[in-house]
Amino acid sequence: MKRSTPGLKLVQAVSGFVQYKAAEALSPRTLESYQDHLDRWQEYIGDIDVSRVSTQQVRAFLAWLRAEYKPRRLTGGDQPLSPKTIRNFWVTLSAFYRWASGEFGFPNPMTAVPAPKFEDAPVEPFAREEIEKLLKAVEYCREAKTDHRQAFTMRRSSGNRDRAIILTLLDTGLRASELCSLTIGDVDQKNGRVLIKHGALGGAKGGKGRTVYLGKAARRSLWRHLAERDDADDPQAPLFLGRLNRRFNKNVLRQLIARLGEKAGVAKCHPHRFRHTFAITYLRSGGDVFTLQSLLGHSTLEMVQHYARLAQIDVEQAHRKASPADNWRL
Repeated sequence: MKRSTPGLKLVQAVSGFVQYKAAEALSPRTLESYQDHLDRWQEYIGDIDVSRVSTQQVRAFLAWLRAEYKPRRLTGGDQPLSPKTIRNFWVTLSAFYRWASGEFGFPNPMTAVPAPKFEDAPVEPFAREEIEKLLKAVEYCREAKTDHRQAFTMRRSSGNRDRAIILTLLDTGLRASELCSLTIGDVDQKNGRVLIKHGALGGAKGGKGRTVYLGKAARRSLWRHLAERDDADDPQAPLFLGRLNRRFNKNVLRQLIARLGEKAGVAKCHPHRFRHTFAITYLRSGGDVFTLQSLLGHSTLEMVQHYARLAQIDVEQAHRKASPADNWRL
């Protein structure tokens, strides 16, 4: 029988929990999320004895997140946490105290804390006109006005790169982390094949790699971007570089897309919205749900079915068309 460990402080226990989860080969993104949520919990409750946490304290923490917590956003703003994010905090705390309870033998304070309810945010694809506005916004800087000359605009030095980013996101449905993980060698510019690597290197959710494709317009834009690069022949070089020639990361990408959206007058502009747009447009253009599932890298049809409902595509009908047993009259 396991015995509780007296005096085990929260910070020490969190470190052990994250190491335990790392040994399960979870993705760096998941481990980072665990650490961040538990850091917020520790800041709220203090570095107390883990075994002395009560159910009421956990409930008070979740209420504080909902009503008082001011998130630290790279893009600025003081919007409260979404219900989905608060649910994610609950998931982290449940995993942590389930591990701690099993490891050290004290009661689990989460057993009497119900999961916070939330509704999925509505999926809003970009309209064609919004994409056109974004592509126009990448070309020129904001209009400059001076006292000594007429107002003027200049071309943005990163215009070709940013156009290639937008069209690549739109044409592939990649996640932000997947786009940022791409190298030049991952893209076959002749046939548009794009390799998302397995494991942490590919940035894919769950570490599951796959192959996606670029159309002619996106390939032309990508070629124009790489024509400006001195390292275009290096297959290991990042496909997209930010300031000081550093690899893009998902936070920098979010900031870039948000700024372009503000400049173009396009609301709710973020990288994942391109993924929604790709999925719904793909289905409305005659693509099937099973191929879309593979292209998006989903392990189940649940999210794809959601896209299908939005695109007014009948999944049952699509399955009937694709069923080998029926089509081969077995």
